[in-house]
Amino acid sequence: MKIPTQDVTASTSWHHLADLAARPFALNNPDALVRGDRLESMVCRSAGLKLLFATQRVDHEVVKALADYADEHQLVEQFRAMRRGAVLNRIEGWESENRQVLHTSCRDLFSVRPADPASAEQARREFDKLRFFLEEVDAGVVQGAHGQPFETILNVGIGGSDLGPRATYEALRSFAVKGRSARFIANVDPDDASAQLSGLNLARTLVTVVSKSGSTLETLTNETLVREAFYRAGLDPARHFIAVTGAGSPMDNPEHYLRSFYMFDYIGGRYSTTSMVGCVLLGFCLGVEQLSEFLRGAHAMDEAAEASAIGDNMPLMLAMLGLWNRNFLGYPTLAILPYSQALHRFAAHLQQCDMESNGKSITRTGAPVSMPTGPVIWGEPGTNGQHAFYQLMHQGSEVVPVEFIGFLNPQRGQDMVVRGTNSQQKLIANLLAQAVAFAVGRNHTNPNKRFVGNRPSSIIIGERLNPRLMGALLALYEAKIVLQGFGWNINSFDQEGVELGKALAGQFMRQMSEDGTESSTLEARLLSLLTN
Repeated sequence: MKIPTQDVTASTSWHHLADLAARPFALNNPDALVRGDRLESMVCRSAGLKLLFATQRVDHEVVKALADYADEHQLVEQFRAMRRGAVLNRIEGWESENRQVLHTSCRDLFSVRPADPASAEQARREFDKLRFFLEEVDAGVVQGAHGQPFETILNVGIGGSDLGPRATYEALRSFAVKGRSARFIANVDPDDASAQLSGLNLARTLVTVVSKSGSTLETLTNETLVREAFYRAGLDPARHFIAVTGAGSPMDNPEHYLRSFYMFDYIGGRYSTTSMVGCVLLGFCLGVEQLSEFLRGAHAMDEAAEASAIGDNMPLMLAMLGLWNRNFLGYPTLAILPYSQALHRFAAHLQQCDMESNGKSITRTGAPVSMPTGPVIWGEPGTNGQHAFYQLMHQGSEVVPVEFIGFLNPQRGQDMVVRGTNSQQKLIANLLAQAVAFAVGRNHTNPNKRFVGNRPSSIIIGERLNPRLMGALLALYEAKIVLQGFGWNINSFDQEGVELGKALAGQFMRQMSEDGTESSTLEARLLSLLTN
């Protein structure tokens, strides 16, 4: 597919949106939310989730203009091309990764007509390998070095090899097979490894070491610490360790690992939760059937993201509302606030997925961008956040758009009525109240009690957080991020900005090693300040 070369800010649809932004819809006007059919008409449904966006600063004319922008810049067409194997991870005319982007193939394996048959077949082969392995584990054919069944899986990885799988496991741990659980080591801080190894029955522990290249420094360091713990316990790590890596990498070694499962160059780390990066851990903890439901939910949202009409395409609607807030209303951050404690690590995953993808300042032709790109992503679960940072969001000088996430029913099915309502009803009441409060504000003669309002938000709602809806929610945000990147004409699939810090850290480590003899370098002088 040919990379677009047009400056998006020169397009007709951009100028139309800029004109509309001079007089955006005022949420705090009297009865603004309840006039006509605004509430009922500003709803989008996809893959079992519902998006309510009447509390955004848009009217139907703005929504139509956002749809025109998506059409003019062929955002959905680019998404379709991505799923079918177009080489979109590239910068035209410059050295780059130059790869396909096919994380969606990992959940296309159930489709009769997969978008990209070759990558879907690779995903199917890995899934079948995993299914067979887990059947052996369940049957007791595969056991630890002391002949005991496995009950815990310890994931050693960082970045995309940790954040997505961890967030998803935490979201779905109530669906775990009885007696099975997961732990995670990511930070190279030795206290992290020590804390996770503390009290762990190593004889009943599987260890997944996750690194595409097989050379990630933090991961290899932590793997060595964990291996030493197994040796001290008299256990052979080769009977407990699983490699999730690229085929032929240094970790793809049957002498050191019980099994190898493969990840592919066309799947970026932050988009890899539905690949073997997440599936090995989730399959062990949840079982194959629940894992399959998770993947089917993601696939359903991938299909929805190909819908041409913005009203039928929740990822596109969410992406365009974000573009409106970022570029035309000038809001630099986005808070993602799940009213579900199970999603307490989801915002951390989305920080990487969004900010590593769309934190770019050049276009796909190598030219400087002419508008702001990715917003700063942050968030914590409600209602906890209401007793922390919501004060700034209500009365502070910075306007922070919000994406609320909620579910009508509790995940675990345990609740009770206290003072007339149950806890889930209280949770949803708080979510709705915050959205309305941000929008309409409150007039008061006392300026300390005055809320200006006019602060935009959206509500994403589902029936109950289960594996299928978690898959849909994950894929919703992946597709939103990709479509937004297309809207800015940036490459959402590389992360060159991560590499500089790695290189400089290597220079400091060389100075710290026994071979570090230079005393006048920047590294040596900074290190001296720490120790003298």
